[in-house]
Amino acid sequence: MMARERIRACAGRLFAARGYDAVGVQEIVDAAGITKPTLYHYYGSKRGLLEALLAGDFEVLLDDVAQAACYEHDLVVTLQRVVRACFAHALEHPEFCRLQRTLFYAPPASEAFQAVRPWHARLTRRIEELFALAAADHGNMRGREQAYAATFLGMINTYTGLWLSDAFALGDDVIYRAVHQFMHGILS
Repeated sequence: MMARERIRACAGRLFAARGYDAVGVQEIVDAAGITKPTLYHYYGSKRGLLEALLAGDFEVLLDDVAQAACYEHDLVVTLQRVVRACFAHALEHPEFCRLQRTLFYAPPASEAFQAVRPWHARLTRRIEELFALAAADHGNMRGREQAYAATFLGMINTYTGLWLSDAFALGDDVIYRAVHQFMHGILS
């Protein structure tokens, strides 16, 4: 593994395990077996390293969600695809899943929150767009896209959080129950 990738991998593990603010640059370079100048050469700063980590994994997640969220006039099927894409990403990238959750709940003025905020905004916008398209088929949904997106993503985050805590497994049965419960709430 090249130094650049080793730095990202070590930082990702450390940030996910202990939080961005709790990990210092020296700890990252020690874990990666490199020097501080090497880290700064590749990433410029600890924040630059975090932004590179987020960009790599969020781009994959956003692409997967965009493909899954193609609305073809069946909201249940579309939502199941989106949940499946998010769960698959969590299963494949558990450290990133844990990291992005902790960053999003960091204090609003923190470097951590500021780094993750635009990525969460892009993800939320994509889900809002899905609900806006679905509103043409489900008139009672009009004007509620933002609330539905926040609730839907919150549900996904809750289930992945429970999975990260070893509360249960993520699978098709959970996808079905989660979407079924969500649909009962928005269509009632």
